[in-house]
Amino acid sequence: MRHNVDGRKFGRNTSHRVAMLKNVANAVIEREQIVTTIQKAKEARRVVDRLITLAKDGTLHSRRVAFSRSRNKEVVKKLFSTLADRYKTRAGGYTRILKLSERRWGDAAEMAILELVDRPELDRKRKPKAVDAKQAEGADDAKAVATDPFKKFRKMLGGGKSKVGEMGGKAGRAPKGGAGRKTPAGGGSSKTGGSS
Repeated sequence: MRHNVDGRKFGRNTSHRVAMLKNVANAVIEREQIVTTIQKAKEARRVVDRLITLAKDGTLHSRRVAFSRSRNKEVVKKLFSTLADRYKTRAGGYTRILKLSERRWGDAAEMAILELVDRPELDRKRKPKAVDAKQAEGADDAKAVATDPFKKFRKMLGGGKSKVGEMGGKAGRAPKGGAGRKTPAGGGSSKTGGSS
């Protein structure tokens, strides 16, 4: 019986499970937002919240304990500088789990976003790059090639337009009605073994 046994096993042995949760927690602390399964997010949330609580203490002992649990100097540095300052007035609940509607493609696992609360919003707009005159000329040539990448080959072969697309996108499709499938000779099906 499993009385008072806490935590999910994930079908892994202890060292594998501990290493997985350590890696997920490190990723959450470094990137502040990750996409994972709901079950892994719920287990990793416990690890992340305890690490942030350790960081709020700020002592040398808690720094050493945090390093022994994360084994990553950059994670410890961020914990004790950025995150400890950010959550000094918050009494807990440093992470948030948002369920996603799409399931994972391979095994249809329910996915979720595990993120830190009160994180700064990132400016994801692309900034235009400064382009000098030499690169601008190269860009014009690249645009000409990008509009018709096979122009050079068509000239070499002496043809005008390509034959691809003349059938309306049905070039690789088998005809409807099962005409593409062959039946065995003799008229009988292969399951019955033919006539006897």
